[in-house]
Amino acid sequence: MALSSDTAPEIEAPAAAAPAILDVSNIEVIYDHVILVLKGVTLTVPKGGIVALLGANGAGKTTTLKAISNLLRAERGEVTKGSITFAGERVEALSPNALVTRGCIQVMEGRHCFGHLTIEENLLTGAYTRRDGGRRVRDDLDMVYSYFPRLKERRSSQAGYTSGGEQQMCAIGRALMSRPKMILLDEPSMGLAPQLVEEIFEIVKSLNENEGVSILLAEQNTNVALRYATYGYILESGRIVMDGAAAALRENEDVKEFYLGVGGEGRRSFRNVKHYKRRKRWLS
Repeated sequence: MALSSDTAPEIEAPAAAAPAILDVSNIEVIYDHVILVLKGVTLTVPKGGIVALLGANGAGKTTTLKAISNLLRAERGEVTKGSITFAGERVEALSPNALVTRGCIQVMEGRHCFGHLTIEENLLTGAYTRRDGGRRVRDDLDMVYSYFPRLKERRSSQAGYTSGGEQQMCAIGRALMSRPKMILLDEPSMGLAPQLVEEIFEIVKSLNENEGVSILLAEQNTNVALRYATYGYILESGRIVMDGAAAALRENEDVKEFYLGVGGEGRRSFRNVKHYKRRKRWLS
């Protein structure tokens, strides 16, 4: 398992045969020119992979995704150091629209459907950057309905009057309509019943396997995320404190205690545990 920090030993690259579709290297993010939120975050997503970005609320997961998708500027944030490479191209200077056109799109936390539009109208807004003709757009709409049959049933309903699970499906389906190479998926389990969470993650897995869409998944539900991802990174206070193969993270005693609720007294920070500091002194 690889452990990372500013003074840690050199990080091992994830053991993946596929080349990287996304390479985030040592980025720092500052809000309002003064608030340092990300502190040297480095991560890699292999082409066709599912990678989990884990951590408690406020750890920096959403900020990391917005740094990649170039949505930070709308919130007075900016990447001040490091680099972000998508599909072999540096993308920090691109607009969010330009990045979507190149194949990288974010599904925001909280779903953010257009409540006054129907489900189908919401889905079609996802194709606004495309220039390949209405026939292919309709074919992709049928593809989305094949993965989300519930959306087909509700396609004429206003999105604002559908359930939270249906809105999450709509948000993912809308992203698919842009024909992405990669989806940045932010907290898809938030506010959903466990059965719906499992259903949505199964669909995400099918999309990854059948359509070849790479996934970077930011998620507080560590248990579910590590069952579907192949590799994971754990964020705390804007730094990656641990990374490794998902199977190894699931069996790691510290991850079990701090994030899976096994053997501990509730969720605690890696940084506040003395025995962890003794073993990982650079986290002090």
